[in-house]
Amino acid sequence: MLTKSAALKVVPEVAAPVPRAPANAPAAEAVAPARTLLLNASLEPLCVVTLHRAVLLMMSGKARVLESSGLTLHSEHDEVPVPVVISLTRYVHVPVRRPVPPTRRTVLQRDQHRCAYCGAGADTVDHVHPRSRGGRHEWTNVVAACVRCNHRKADRLLHEIGWELGFTPRAPRWSFAFGPAGSRLDPAWSAYVPA
Repeated sequence: MLTKSAALKVVPEVAAPVPRAPANAPAAEAVAPARTLLLNASLEPLCVVTLHRAVLLMMSGKARVLESSGLTLHSEHDEVPVPVVISLTRYVHVPVRRPVPPTRRTVLQRDQHRCAYCGAGADTVDHVHPRSRGGRHEWTNVVAACVRCNHRKADRLLHEIGWELGFTPRAPRWSFAFGPAGSRLDPAWSAYVPA
């Protein structure tokens, strides 16, 4: 086991370690993932960390690799697998997280930037039951909408204009800490992060 000072010498900066593909790997797979999923010791997802932070956690003995990309980081004295999913070796108590509020960004991300009414690209949000008629600003009443549908609906109820929603709006089940808006989850994370 390396000491903390030795680990810092091995990986002083993010750009210092050079990922190398195995001899039989195609050149397209030689790109190391920039993000690593960090799990608690109980295997619940905590957050996404940079490759640099993941390697430091592994080399200091605070985390172990659950899934790797098949690539290896090389230094003068060590080789470390490039992690995709790591788990802490000791359980860390996490305070109860507040639910994510329904902002424009989070609603668009939940609805994958698709209009709830016509399916086109969405860039605004709409209250299904208009606020001017007593509707509340909550996950079950807010959907992504394109500008055209938002203006056509205005402050009317869906049954008044003959429209229907193709789904029931709900609060998202997972935290948006697992990636920036519009990003896709790494396929290797699917076993650890709820859909």
